[in-house]
This record gives sequence, C-alpha cells and structure tokens, in this order.
Amino acid sequence: MHVWQELGSQLEQFVRTETFPLGIKVIRNPDEVPAKAKRPKRDFGERLTICQGISIARRYGWTMAIGPEDLSCPIAAVAFGFEPSLPYYEEGNLACGMYTESLEAGARSEVEVPKFTPEESGIVVAGPLTRLEVEPDTVLVYGNSAQVMRLVAGALYKTGGSLPSQFSARADCADIVIRTAQTEKPQVILPCYGDRLFGQTQDHEMAFTLPYRDLPALLEGLRGTHKGGVRYPIPHYLRYEARFPATYEKLQLLFEEEKSRTVTS
Repeated sequence: MHVWQELGSQLEQFVRTETFPLGIKVIRNPDEVPAKAKRPKRDFGERLTICQGISIARRYGWTMAIGPEDLSCPIAAVAFGFEPSLPYYEEGNLACGMYTESLEAGARSEVEVPKFTPEESGIVVAGPLTRLEVEPDTVLVYGNSAQVMRLVAGALYKTGGSLPSQFSARADCADIVIRTAQTEKPQVILPCYGDRLFGQTQDHEMAFTLPYRDLPALLEGLRGTHKGGVRYPIPHYLRYEARFPATYEKLQLLFEEEKSRTVTS
C-alpha cells in the first residue's frame, strides 16, 4: 500500500464522507498516466467537463484522466492551459448576461479564474486516494458543511487562525486544482453552477482541498481535535430535561398526586 493510500484510509475514518476523498495530480508526460485510468474520449466516446470527471472518480471509485482531447468545457480549456485565452473570452462575453450585468463585470470575473501557465498545464488525473497509483499533488474531499468544518478545524489545529478562501460561483474546477496548486494552501470550495449541473453535485455538498504534502499534518489535527471533542458525526448535546405540552404536564402532576395519596393512605 502506498503512503497516500494509507493516509486516505485514515482520512475516511475521521470524516466519513459519502463519496471517496480524491487525490489529484497534473501529469505533463502522457506516458506517466496510470494504465488503469479512464480517458473519457477513448473509453466513453464522449468529452466531459472536469467536474464530471471528478464526480465519476468520487462516486464510482474510478481513476479518471482528462486531457485536451477529453475536455468539453471551454472555460476549463482556457483555465487549464489547453486553449489560448482569446479576446472574446477576456472581454467577459461568457459571463455577461448569465453571471454579470455587463461585459466589464464579466471581464473582471474571468480575470479572477485561476489559470495554469503552459508550463504548469497537463493531464488532470483524479482518483480515490485509497486506490490512486500515483502520488497526488492535491487532496480533494466533498462533504456537507459539518464535514468541511471538521477538515478546517483539523487544518488549523497547529497554527490556529483562519483559512482565507475565494468564492465566485464559477469554475470551481480551477479553484480545486489550480488555486490549490498555485497558493499551496488549503481551500474551502463552493461548488459552482456547472459542477451542480454537469457534475451533479448536490445542494448539501461543499468541498475542501489541500496540498498532499500537508495531509499528514491535517490528520494530526483531526486526531487532536477528535481528542478535544470536535468530531463527526457531530455529537448532539442530549443531557437536558424536556418540556411538554400542558396536558402532558397535567398528567405528570396527577401521577405525583396519586403517589402522595398512596403514601398517606
């Protein structure tokens, strides 16, 4: 078992997500793509979005590899360095009328999408951390807000403070893969509209990423916060005396009156 696979098993024990935590790696040499990885165009006869590939990996347990020939999403093609950033894109035409009121606002939105340089670009490989055959660059976990809170607490166990994250409601694949790689910092990810539409991410789901090199520290933080009482599932506080409707309370009084008569008789 590879080290990251064992670490992935520990991560699953602490966070108990309903889909697999993933490892993600950007591979620049096609010969290094895992032999068992599925290529959408070759194996399915279809091009997919990055978020579809991630959803297949986390729901089916398959390792997916997406390169330029596999990708259907034009925004991701620019972000991941597979296609040039043309003026039509940079002017805000894709955002305007859907996400923004004007071209100017749309252009500002496109500037904020993280992008790989040509040197950083490569085939995006995503697979369950416990099964992945290549050492990942990034760890990705989808979960509910309580599970993401658990991960944030674990990530901050040694340093304290808070995690800065950026939200735009667009191109979360770029936040997941590119922003995490470029900042080398954990990220809380708000799934975008496309992830919900094409990746079928559910309303209750959020995501969390961190550089793989930080996974041992995260697990130490999960163990420490678990010991301190921060756990998932969240243990509800149940040691309180319930209050009941008036008719219930009257019956309780009648019980007590009956007991009093029994004692005095």
